[in-house]
Amino acid sequence: MQESFNQAYPKLLQPNIAIAGLWLAHGDEPLLQQWLIDGMRPHWRAQNYAIKRIELISIKTWQEVLSELSSQSLFDDASALIVTGNHKPDKAIIAELERFAVDAQTGAHSHSLLWLTPKQDKRSQSSKWFALFTQYGHIIDCNLYDERQRQQLLQVQAQQFGLRLSLDAWQLLMSHTEHHLLSAYQTLWRLSYLFAPQLAALNCEQPNDKNENATVKEVALDITDLQAALVSDAQFSVFDLSDAMLAGNSQQVAKIIFQLKATDEPTTLVLWAIAKDMRLVMALMDGQDAQGLGIWRSKQGQYSQACRRQSTAQTAQWPNLLYRCDQAIKGLIRQPAWELLLQAALELSGKRLFPV
Repeated sequence: MQESFNQAYPKLLQPNIAIAGLWLAHGDEPLLQQWLIDGMRPHWRAQNYAIKRIELISIKTWQEVLSELSSQSLFDDASALIVTGNHKPDKAIIAELERFAVDAQTGAHSHSLLWLTPKQDKRSQSSKWFALFTQYGHIIDCNLYDERQRQQLLQVQAQQFGLRLSLDAWQLLMSHTEHHLLSAYQTLWRLSYLFAPQLAALNCEQPNDKNENATVKEVALDITDLQAALVSDAQFSVFDLSDAMLAGNSQQVAKIIFQLKATDEPTTLVLWAIAKDMRLVMALMDGQDAQGLGIWRSKQGQYSQACRRQSTAQTAQWPNLLYRCDQAIKGLIRQPAWELLLQAALELSGKRLFPV
């Protein structure tokens, strides 16, 4: 059976799943493979498994794996082997693994084998050893192919932490962490200590192994909560910057930008605020409805005022400017990121450093 990580992982968080037999997890995202182990470990512990790791130094190491699986312990009910390495089993080993898998399915033993490998290409997936895991075991694709899958997975982790983020909060989180899975997960962990400390402590002590009878009450977070948690020690926040840009107060915009820079405010957070307002202004000038765009009624007047200061020729330059800001933040161009962020913020406020 083949599944994506997003399909398999939530099942591992449920109690009383069958974990005996063959498991193969292939992918180039180490964090997903570690989460898979974390998801299986509580089940191994609950069923008194002896957990051991074996690294495949060569194809001969498979004999050590088979020997370990066939051994009996006086103190443990079964063995759980975490095997790493990319040495493929030969014909004889495949035959032994098939017998192992069939015996697991019939209940002759409860041993569990989890093999972690790099991402397997189509040629490898058509091989006999891969077909063995497809027919008799579980194959989990530990790769994320788009941002939708990344957010779906992080939503599961947020739920584990007792958090529920609004759509705007998710967009800010992904932008702030530059769509990096580990950074986003670490941010969720920090948020859980701020907003759901009791559940965070439980996760820290026994990750993925919470009391089944415990009632988890999710804490709802909106963009204001998230921004307040991410903001540094600056006197101003990116919300203050937004108000100044929309009001056309270029002096205040420059003051806030310099203050944010001095206090090491994340450039990704500043770019997110500028880009959000620029895109909303462009959408309004394109004839879209303010309410349909999700603009609060109390802010609609500010956006209308910002639209009156712009022309189509001027806003046509904004996507390229935002792209250059993103390149500068990532170090792909030599121009300082804060210099471009100031230019973009002033553009939105109606103050142009360079004529169109």
